Amino acid sequence: MSIPEITVAALAERNGRFLLVEERINGRLVLNQPAGHLERGETLLEAVVREVHEESAWRFTPERLLGVYLWRLPRTQRLYKRFAFTGTVSEHQPHQPLDRGIVGTHWLSTDEIRACAERLRSPLVLRCVQDYLAGIRAPLDPIGQLQFDAALTIAAEPI
Repeated sequence: MSIPEITVAALAERNGRFLLVEERINGRLVLNQPAGHLERGETLLEAVVREVHEESAWRFTPERLLGVYLWRLPRTQRLYKRFAFTGTVSEHQPHQPLDRGIVGTHWLSTDEIRACAERLRSPLVLRCVQDYLAGIRAPLDPIGQLQFDAALTIAAEPI
């Protein structure tokens, strides 16, 4: 059994359009929610705020947990556990350099995202949008302050 890599993702919606980043992965341009890996010592909420800022130059305020998703990358069999958060963005800094690999940001409608299905970084991109539209939300309290080191300690304890 492989241990999943912990990632965070942000779902920000404005007027029926969702914030996505366009990034170059293995020579291919793909679309994804602003997302990335949890870093040592960070809480999940700190990580998602940082990732959105680094990848899109927006300030993200997490409001609710959208869901926790598992996905295995078919090519490498790497397992990912994605904590997706909904929230709002503000204070855009358009001149801020974006993270390495990010070529731009887009606000896309659900139909535009579906039309780009072959360009989505993973099936979780559309799944998160669908769950958001279905009204799925949970409070931040149970997991929002969970830290990387604490998660490793919890996972290492016998059950």
